[in-house]
Amino acid sequence: MPTKVTAPYGSWHSPITAQQLASASIRLGQLRCSSEAVFWTERRPNEKGRNAMMALDEQGGIKEILPGFNIRSRVHEYGGGAFTVLDDIMVFINDDDGGIYYVFPGREAKRINPVPDHRRYADFVIDKKRRRVICVAEEVNATASLTENYLISFDLQALQPGQVLASGQDFYASPQVSPDGGRITWLAWNFPNMPWDGCELWLADYDDQGNISNAKKIAGGMSESIFQPRWSNDDKLYFVSDRSGWWNLYCYDNNKISCVLSMDAEFGLPQWIFGMSTYDFVSSHHIICSYQQDGSSHLALIDLQSRQIRSLPCPVSDISELHVCGPYAIFIAASPATVPAIHRLEIDTGECELVYSPQGSFLDEALLSLPQSIRYSTADGSQVHAFYYPPGNQDYDAPEGSLPPLLVKSHGGPTAATSNGLNLKIQYWTSRGFAVLDVNYRGSTGFGREYRESLKGLWGRADVEDCVFGARYLVKRGLVEEKNMAISGSSAGGYTTLCALTFYNTFAAGASYYGISNLETLVQDTHKFEARYLDSLIGPYPEQQQTYHDRSPLNYSDQLSCPIVFLQGEEDRVVPPAQAESMVNILREKKLPVAYVLFSGEQHGFRKAENIQRALEVEYYFYSKVFGFKCADDIEAVVVENM
Repeated sequence: MPTKVTAPYGSWHSPITAQQLASASIRLGQLRCSSEAVFWTERRPNEKGRNAMMALDEQGGIKEILPGFNIRSRVHEYGGGAFTVLDDIMVFINDDDGGIYYVFPGREAKRINPVPDHRRYADFVIDKKRRRVICVAEEVNATASLTENYLISFDLQALQPGQVLASGQDFYASPQVSPDGGRITWLAWNFPNMPWDGCELWLADYDDQGNISNAKKIAGGMSESIFQPRWSNDDKLYFVSDRSGWWNLYCYDNNKISCVLSMDAEFGLPQWIFGMSTYDFVSSHHIICSYQQDGSSHLALIDLQSRQIRSLPCPVSDISELHVCGPYAIFIAASPATVPAIHRLEIDTGECELVYSPQGSFLDEALLSLPQSIRYSTADGSQVHAFYYPPGNQDYDAPEGSLPPLLVKSHGGPTAATSNGLNLKIQYWTSRGFAVLDVNYRGSTGFGREYRESLKGLWGRADVEDCVFGARYLVKRGLVEEKNMAISGSSAGGYTTLCALTFYNTFAAGASYYGISNLETLVQDTHKFEARYLDSLIGPYPEQQQTYHDRSPLNYSDQLSCPIVFLQGEEDRVVPPAQAESMVNILREKKLPVAYVLFSGEQHGFRKAENIQRALEVEYYFYSKVFGFKCADDIEAVVVENM
């Protein structure tokens, strides 16, 4: 057995380099099936974040189709639902010119919306009977309050402006046409709700000319969230609702709603993007589905006659984009030891196989730090969920008696969740000798509506407390070095990070990726989708202006006493650069160590390989200076002011 090298935590050399990670961080996106192939998008950092369209044919061949196109939607800024397929027709949105295109196999893609167009589109469904495509449209205006959203349809045969089908509500999603073509359903919601707070399921008649009538709300409301309406082949409408406190499956048939299966589990997801799928129909009697319990995904088969559920053995724990393709279920999944990849399950036999992994396998599993699911209590006794990753590298030992530095990760959203699927960015840290705590703080999804709503009115307090108490919990267990703890987060997680560094003295350093420092500025200068999000997280504005002031780290900068690195996209419309720059200027004035890197051409989230690499290296370099260890990697220095 090779002799291990003894070196301080944080300084271990790792084969997981930032360059490898950035180049390999191809992100699988939407997945759809036709009768002849499986299609998916993958975001390629080495192509400046272009979303390529990939296909898997019946013979197992994998190739890119539609070269030169960038398959991406920008509706709600976060997009999703950028393409769909039905039999031999594909419809997609091209980000480079805003065009909706349709294409038949072997033919050239043809644009069907006007040029130029002042709208953005997402969530496509093909109405083959009428040769039309239906989708969500969003007006593009500089002022969020003037932006309009509605359902629209386009003729596949002609370049025409489109026909508005439903309008008047603030947001729309998930249009679906019944198998007989006579009915159409969709989701809608209004301010101040986000779709996971409450939305409505609408049903209408749909005539031969493509007009709708007799629209009525059949489920949902201000405090009931509906997810993924979908028609079965026998013309029954299924959907997910959290009316019980958990996102469970329901069926609408003969003007009645019945619960398909009641479980303390989540069959739905927060609709940050369009087109997500957690279930599909095997037949009129069986549904295959994924659900979440305790932060982990499970695959199962539901018998619609007996209303019984049967687990399906597949060694994955983070499942998305689930669809039925003939005798198979196909989906994107990860596990604690495998990165997100496309898997296929033979439904009759339960045999599960890996079909495609864009990142390949360049890791020795002995190098991996496996997540440990933990719970701990906060000040008021609330139970918090998190994944703990100990440092791990088979080539190194730390000096006897020493403890590792800790990096606490605060996920974005904040109505989102972290999973236990293999995350190479976490392994980057653990393989260098860091311990990592990935926190599903109060407000995270996957644990029921009560847990999700426990952040209401408490953003900037409960989430921050949960991260702080998580770090203290590990200190009490003797797992980490108390004086060498950092916190990092992006977007909403960046806000949690800045609050933790401002209102507590638990952490010795932090990294804010496009984080929020001033809530009042954010509420006045953000996009439509999140324009009223803070009503529930903080309170209505300006009625509770003082609360916004009190929860903004920028206003309490006198309490800051530790170094921070800021990483920001220059073209970010969700959290503009001014949010970071205000804090940077304050740290400069206070003579605290600070670094600021502004990435040209990046928006909300970094897409280019060189920027993904640089951001990670900057954060590591920054911690090495603060905690006093030597970087194992040859990293281009970043200017750390006041150090």
